[in-house]
Amino acid sequence: MNNSLLPDRHRNKDFFICDVFDSFKDDIASMEHPVFSLSKKPDHRVLSYEYKGIKIKIKPSYTGLATILDKDILLYLSSSLMCAKNSGEVISKTVRFTSYDYLVATNKGTGGFQYTQMQEGLERLKGTVIQTNIKTNKVETTEEFGLIDAWKTVKENDNGKAIAIEVRLSDWFYNSIVGDAVLTIDKDYFRLRKPTERRLYELARKHCGNQVVWKIKLDNGSFCIKVPNAT
Repeated sequence: MNNSLLPDRHRNKDFFICDVFDSFKDDIASMEHPVFSLSKKPDHRVLSYEYKGIKIKIKPSYTGLATILDKDILLYLSSSLMCAKNSGEVISKTVRFTSYDYLVATNKGTGGFQYTQMQEGLERLKGTVIQTNIKTNKVETTEEFGLIDAWKTVKENDNGKAIAIEVRLSDWFYNSIVGDAVLTIDKDYFRLRKPTERRLYELARKHCGNQVVWKIKLDNGSFCIKVPNAT
């Protein structure tokens, strides 16, 4: 099984990075419901999903839908905010972080290609529009919003790589942090190779909890595993 995982690229992580991200957090809403594309190629479909009163419509920008690999950025930010929140610090929707820390914490390379991938992921997160009535922090709203409200490069090095990034989260996503609507995920999540493997892990983590077994009918669960039908 270990051979199927990506290598641990940063075994000797910076102490501070290890300390902050011993416990990664994932928001419950997107663990349970299909918000992110599982495609590795640009996905320009408009997707709709409805299940037990929950409605989601996902619209891409010209760069395509945000993918489950792009979600690593949100996992990093939610983990950072929860760490600060649990330490008694004041948190806000706007988060500044270094590109290097993000890449190391999420088990990515630190070359120019990975910096480009990160910025493309931010573009998709900003451009993807979600319309949903999923509750976060016990608040149900039906509205359209981006997964992040805005992002910008704060500083670039001489090679044009983004050193520091500032992201302003959407109210919908930020509410999940404020309301502690998150679950801890294993750091080896970032070593899973395939988008479907990551999606299955999220579903199992959300629904199993401390149970040994979780059963679900295929016709009920397929909407969470497969990309929903285009509309």
